[in-house]
Amino acid sequence: MSSSFNILVIDDDPAMRDSCHQVLSRQGCRVQLAESGEQGLAFLQGRPYDVVLLDLKMPGLDGLDALDRIKLIDPDVAVVIITGFATVDKAVRSMKSGAYDFIPKPFTPIMLRKIVGRALKERQVRTDASDETDSAGDGLGAGSLIGKTPTMRRLRQMIRRIGSSGSTVMVTGESGTGKELVARALHHHSPRAQAPFVVIDCGCLVESLAEAELFGHAKGAFTGAAFDRPGRFEMANGGTIFLDEICNISPAVQHKLLRVLQEPEFTPLGSARVIRVDVRTIAATNAELSSQVKCGRFREDLYYRLNVIPIHLPPLRERKDDIPLLAEHFFHLFNKKRRNACLKGISDGGMRLLESYQWPGNVRELENVIERAVVLSENEVLGESNLVGHGALSPSDAPGAPAEGLLLSQAEKEHIRHVLMRYNYNILRSAQALGIDRKTLRHKARKYGLIEGPPAMAE
Repeated sequence: MSSSFNILVIDDDPAMRDSCHQVLSRQGCRVQLAESGEQGLAFLQGRPYDVVLLDLKMPGLDGLDALDRIKLIDPDVAVVIITGFATVDKAVRSMKSGAYDFIPKPFTPIMLRKIVGRALKERQVRTDASDETDSAGDGLGAGSLIGKTPTMRRLRQMIRRIGSSGSTVMVTGESGTGKELVARALHHHSPRAQAPFVVIDCGCLVESLAEAELFGHAKGAFTGAAFDRPGRFEMANGGTIFLDEICNISPAVQHKLLRVLQEPEFTPLGSARVIRVDVRTIAATNAELSSQVKCGRFREDLYYRLNVIPIHLPPLRERKDDIPLLAEHFFHLFNKKRRNACLKGISDGGMRLLESYQWPGNVRELENVIERAVVLSENEVLGESNLVGHGALSPSDAPGAPAEGLLLSQAEKEHIRHVLMRYNYNILRSAQALGIDRKTLRHKARKYGLIEGPPAMAE
C-alpha cells in the first residue's frame, strides 16, 4: 500500500474506526474516519477516495442506503461492506448494488490488509486502463496487455472473440505475466461486464475453511460461525469467478469444485438450502497441470472441465520487442505520480539494459524495476546506473556482459543467487525485488539448491 491511497472508514463503533485506522495507516494509507453514513457522504462530496469501508448496520442512514448514495457520488470507488450482523440476503444485495466485497466482524488485521490491498490493486488497474492511450493496447483496457508483437496481437484478438462466449477458460503462464489481467479483460468483453468479478486466491485457501469460503456457511456450522455468510460463488452470481493458481487446491476441494462446475448449485456448509448460481469460471495457473494430472495431484475430470478454452501467456523474455513499449508505459505511469520534478525518459543505454535482461519475474518484475528507478532517481533521465542501482538488475546484466554459453536455467539460477545474497536471503524482500511471489521464489531457490529443502516443499 502507499501514502497515495485515500481510505474512508464509515462506522458508528469508535473501537472499529480506531482499529481500521491503526491497521491501514501503518501501511502508509491516508485514513479518514466518519461516525455515520451522513458524515461519510459529506466527506465523499469534498474529496475522492480509493476505498470506502462501510458498516452495514448504523443508526440513521444504514449501510445499504449509504452504498447506493456513495455509488451515485463516485461510481468507481471500491466499497467494502463490514458488519457484525451479516446475512446472506444483505451480503448478496450489497454485491449487486456495487460493493467490492464483504467482510464480517470480527476480522483480523491480516484479513483487513488483504482485502483492502486487493481492492486498491483492482482500482489501480481500472485507473491505469482508463489512462492508457497507447494504440498497442488495442482498446482492451488492461495495461499489461500492451504489446506490438504478433503473440500479443493474437492474444487480444482471442480475448475479443471468446470474451462473449461464456465458455470456461484456463489461463496459463509464468508468475508475473498478467494472468489476472487477461481474466479481467475477458470479463470486460462479456455480457457480464456490469456484474461482479470475484477473485479467489487458491494458494491462500486453508483446506479446513475452503468449503465455507467458496460456498458459504450457515450460523453455527462450526465454532466461530456466529452468522450466515455467503460464499464467493454466491457473491459472483451473474458475473465471473476467477480461480487464481488453481493448482494449489487440495483433492477434497477439487471434488467439491467439480460438482459445482457440473451442476451449478451447492449447499452452504451447515445448511439444507440449495443455491443455484449463474457464474462464468476462469482459472489460472503457473504450473503444468497436465503433469499434475499424470502424477495424481490434480483430478483429470476437473482439469478437462476447466480447460475448455486454453490461453497461454508467453514469458516476457519471449517477446522482447514489447519491452520498450511496456517500459515506457510504466515510466509514464509512475512519473505522473511524482510530486517533485518530473523525469524526461529512459536513456538508450538504459533501454538496451532492459532489453538484454531475461526477466524471470516477467512484466511484474519490469514494473517493479521501473517504479523503484523512477521513485529513487535523482537524474532527469533513467540510465543504466539508475536501473542497476535501484532495481533487481545486477551489473552483470549490462549489455556486453560475458553471458554466452549460459543456459536459461543457469542464467536464472545465477540471478536468483545474486538477489538472495543482496537481501541476505530474506525471502520476502528478495521476492519483491524479483517481482515474483514468495512461494515461486522458494520453489526456484530449492530447485537450484540455493536454500535447503526439496522443491516440493514450496508447493
